[in-house]
Amino acid sequence: MQEPDREKYHTLIQLAKQEDLGSGDITSEVTIPAEREGEADIVFREAGVLCGMAVVKEVLREYDQRLRLTVYHTDGQSLKKGAIAGQIHGPLRGLLAAERVVLNFLQRLSGIATVTASYVEATAGTRAMICDTRKTTPGWRELEKYAVRCGGGVNHRQGLYDAVLIKDNHLAALGQSSLVEGLKKAMKNIQRLAAPPRFIEVEVDTLEQLQQVLQVPGVDMILLDNMTPELLAQAVQMRNQVNPDRTILLEASGGVVLDMVRRIARTGVDRISVGALTHQIRSLDIGLDMV
Repeated sequence: MQEPDREKYHTLIQLAKQEDLGSGDITSEVTIPAEREGEADIVFREAGVLCGMAVVKEVLREYDQRLRLTVYHTDGQSLKKGAIAGQIHGPLRGLLAAERVVLNFLQRLSGIATVTASYVEATAGTRAMICDTRKTTPGWRELEKYAVRCGGGVNHRQGLYDAVLIKDNHLAALGQSSLVEGLKKAMKNIQRLAAPPRFIEVEVDTLEQLQQVLQVPGVDMILLDNMTPELLAQAVQMRNQVNPDRTILLEASGGVVLDMVRRIARTGVDRISVGALTHQIRSLDIGLDMV
């Protein structure tokens, strides 16, 4: 599994430290001798999928180079309630100062990984992959998309810069009366890009639009926006007739919830994008217990 790019989240750690530590931990300064050492276990207080141990190491390094993390379990592992993910040891003042920031990162990322895993489990046995969206916490995208991978999900585009997703507003801006003509014009413009996009995707919200887009060469994926399971099944049948090799992928999107995701997956779509993986998340209950 590809780990998150440290350069893309290190500033986030520095900001978190500054807003929490400020000029110093005055409580520890008046209660803990400077030379005191300590150890603390990272304890899962509820079952879930672990994510963020690499980030924990970076947080500890930011607070005190002498703090060390012993890892008992790695990112992506499912842990039971009471499991100890790792142990932090070193200067006690630094450990206590870093505690809240360590847990803030670990709890949120593990929460995302856990919820993602529940969607992946719900669609087991189907061809559908669970994908994230750009509905991420500002500044957290690198980490939150990593958490999705830890939960068994698949990343959609990272941002506006690495893939093409043509929506109705884009086509309207082209000023084309014909959907097909508008897409053909866009395809010509794509060929002029300095670097080819990872994929080219087009959004549709009717079967009529789908039928037209299926005729346009160069489209890699078609996003089926807010369609019922019945319409999704018809869309899959239509795609299979035009593109029996299924080289054009179909992605269901819009209002996907856990209770409905298996029904959506069973329609035969290739991908299901779920904004709730990152923007409606509950942090996992994880604690730091002194030993």
